[in-house]
Amino acid sequence: MLEIRPAALSEFALLPSIEAEADEVFETLTPAISLADFPPPGTAAEFGAAFHIMVAGRPPTGFVRLEIVDGQAHLEQLAVGTGYGRQGIGRALVQAAKAWALEAGFHTMTLCTFRDVPFNAPFYASCGFVELDKQDTGEELREVRNHEQKLGLDALGPRIAMRVRLGPAPFVEV
Repeated sequence: MLEIRPAALSEFALLPSIEAEADEVFETLTPAISLADFPPPGTAAEFGAAFHIMVAGRPPTGFVRLEIVDGQAHLEQLAVGTGYGRQGIGRALVQAAKAWALEAGFHTMTLCTFRDVPFNAPFYASCGFVELDKQDTGEELREVRNHEQKLGLDALGPRIAMRVRLGPAPFVEV
């Protein structure tokens, strides 16, 4: 059984290599997205500063990084190492992140991703996320998108913001 749990402090140093491995799959696309055009992997210190990180396996074979954006959970990053793809690890990490965020009191989760990459927006849609119209994004999420543009990610392919409701809709008295 796959164990998904909060990352231990000692594991933050392992996450940059998992991120670098996960990014390699972009070079298999047609047309390929060159890793030379990607920002470098995060550092152990950057992972240590994240709001919450969950890992799959011992030692970790994948991770999900969560931040807070516009007062709600934001899936900042999902990465699964080479050799572990297409085994349900990414989906299990997303489901665990959603469950953790709901338990932590968040009502929604957002993310930003490539629209046309099969293991990006279509994958997240299969996990319940829906594309947001620009007017439905909060100020901080717009800042995240602006930062991605400055990093050059939009030059690699169309990017979108997505959101999923966590748990049932809150009861509203009429």
